[in-house]
Amino acid sequence: MKTWHTASSEELSRNEKRSGIRTIRKVLPYLWPESASWVKQRVVLALLALLLSKIVAVGVPMIYKQAVDALAGDATSQLMVGAVGLTVAYGMARLMSVGFQQLRDVVFARVGQRALRALALETFEHIHRLSMRYHITRKTGGLSRIIERGVKGVEFLLRFLLFSIGPLVLELLMISVILFWLFDVWYLAVVTLTIAAYVWFTFAVTEWRVKLRRQMNDQDTDANQKAIDSLLNFETVKYFGAEKREAARYDESMAGYETAALKTSYSLAMLNFGQSILITSGLVIVMVLAARGVQAGDLTVGDFVMVNAYMIQITMPLNFLGTVYREIRQSLVDMGEMFDLLEQPSEVSDAKNAKDLVVDGGAIELENVVFGYEEARPILHGVSLKVGAGQNVAIVGASGSGKSTIGRLLFRFYDVKGGALRIDGQDIREVTQTSLHDAIGVVPQDTVLFNDTIRYNIAYGRDTATTQDVIEAAQAAQIHDFIQSLPDGYDTMVGERGLKLSGGEKQRVGIARTLLKNPPILLLDEATSALDTETEQDIKEALALAGQGRTVITIAHRLSTIAEADRIVVLENGQIKEEGTHTDLLARNGRYAQLWQRQLAENDAA
Repeated sequence: MKTWHTASSEELSRNEKRSGIRTIRKVLPYLWPESASWVKQRVVLALLALLLSKIVAVGVPMIYKQAVDALAGDATSQLMVGAVGLTVAYGMARLMSVGFQQLRDVVFARVGQRALRALALETFEHIHRLSMRYHITRKTGGLSRIIERGVKGVEFLLRFLLFSIGPLVLELLMISVILFWLFDVWYLAVVTLTIAAYVWFTFAVTEWRVKLRRQMNDQDTDANQKAIDSLLNFETVKYFGAEKREAARYDESMAGYETAALKTSYSLAMLNFGQSILITSGLVIVMVLAARGVQAGDLTVGDFVMVNAYMIQITMPLNFLGTVYREIRQSLVDMGEMFDLLEQPSEVSDAKNAKDLVVDGGAIELENVVFGYEEARPILHGVSLKVGAGQNVAIVGASGSGKSTIGRLLFRFYDVKGGALRIDGQDIREVTQTSLHDAIGVVPQDTVLFNDTIRYNIAYGRDTATTQDVIEAAQAAQIHDFIQSLPDGYDTMVGERGLKLSGGEKQRVGIARTLLKNPPILLLDEATSALDTETEQDIKEALALAGQGRTVITIAHRLSTIAEADRIVVLENGQIKEEGTHTDLLARNGRYAQLWQRQLAENDAA
């Protein structure tokens, strides 16, 4: 077991390094894009400002030395003027160093924000391209946390890759050369050993802390997921009196986060204390060498002060090195998760030479369609069905028979495993998804609304819709009068997922939204399931009017809603059991007649 664990740890380390290299490789194009010359110009200007700030910063201790030596000499008026002038020059040099650093940040800020925006947009668009299979298995809270951490790491990673590691090495080299040139090799040796020991200790401990930080991130993601999932299911929690149960689950995740966070804090304290020991040891040794030089008359007091200033100047970026390396490693971890998401393949994608769907009537054909969400659980077994242009065809059957699956395949949430699905003779796998989606209007069984106004949710059906278009769609869906009765009318907020509206009201908003889209093909998936009998009849009439001149596929459980359909298809166990008109199917006394009699009995019992 021990050998296996060691091998796994080594493999994990290699994977992390590959992931870090991959992340850097993917981020660099945002720093030096081919198509945006202004970005390159800003990067060059920022680097120039950085170089000037480092040159000035390295020269500051020399001016400080001259001022101290002037003050330590004969206190004549001329020397005092010289000392004051040097002191002013020292202050100006420090101000210039800070000024160039701030100029660097100002110049680079737009580059970082552009990269953040571009990557956030790319991630957002990619998530929308992912398949239905991915979205029904995702954890919304955890997903949002991964995106949030990853996007925030973009600017930080770009900034510190460009302005921290390289400049830090440059500054340390310049100071080391000056110490060797002005003093002797022992100063350089002590500084070199101190820096080497500091870097080794910092990197070793930080690598260990990254694993602790990852554990903390996992616990944070889990807690956030549980919180969002619980809030999205607020009503269910209330129905079952599960507030304490949900609180306990959340607290359990937060307890794990607390444990991981404490380990992270303790390890940080250890890292900081160890760094202080190494830096202080190097500082003391160099200062002892300088003090002995002053006592021997080889160095001046100004030299002693200059050595101290340079050591402090080394200490500051080295302290920063620990933070920079730690944050870069963490950013690589956070962004690695996001790039894992970006590399998640789109199960359904446009063909290489896909063309726009051309709808000429809207005839639909399923030819020997085979499909299953999982290989071991097939749903449709060679279904063949033709729906003529302008026809109203209903698909009925028991739960699990494959009714809604046909709707999802038509909208191409999934691709068929076998056979073909065509619209006006065009295989939907060979047309663009955008044109396919534009041609089909869907009223789902469970209408989910945006947390915005009723006007926004109806107008979502067509982004160019006017207020009058929205009102006409609402009237057709029999919801205009209800909206007008609300204090804020069409500006009424519907709440998260539309929870401020009843099931029937949400359904009618969904119908209005689809009617506003005005597509040539309508897919009604239990579109009246949440309505009372009286409203259902009104909606049926509205949908009948909306379906005129269009191809309509109605997926229904309540058979009373589809009795007037041109043709009714009965599915059972993923195969077409029978098809015909309502009257024909009742006369056959087959599966449809059994379903019809059962629903009549249920209605009588009710």
